[in-house]
Amino acid sequence: MMNMKLVLNDKIINLKICHKFKDKLLGFMFKKNIDYALRFKCKGIHTFFMKEKIDIIITDKNNKILYIYNNFKKNKILVKRNSYYIYELPNNFNTYNVGDTIKIST
Repeated sequence: MMNMKLVLNDKIINLKICHKFKDKLLGFMFKKNIDYALRFKCKGIHTFFMKEKIDIIITDKNNKILYIYNNFKKNKILVKRNSYYIYELPNNFNTYNVGDTIKIST
């Protein structure tokens, strides 16, 4: 996983970019007290075996936000065919709106 920072308006959070199959499969499964974000290059995710609700942001390849799901419940599947990146964040962390562009720093 590559580590970067995700800048959400006035908030900054560590961002892990998931490339490997294992990292993509596990995501936040079995995690409590999540304090970082994940980015996947994919069309869909699942929240099976998660201990907490999460915020989800789906973007195009330029990181323009297409969809936002705050307080996404456990044990669900989410697929969006026009997605390029999917970001998973701690619950109640998102401060973006649809149409905004996500900012990432190193």
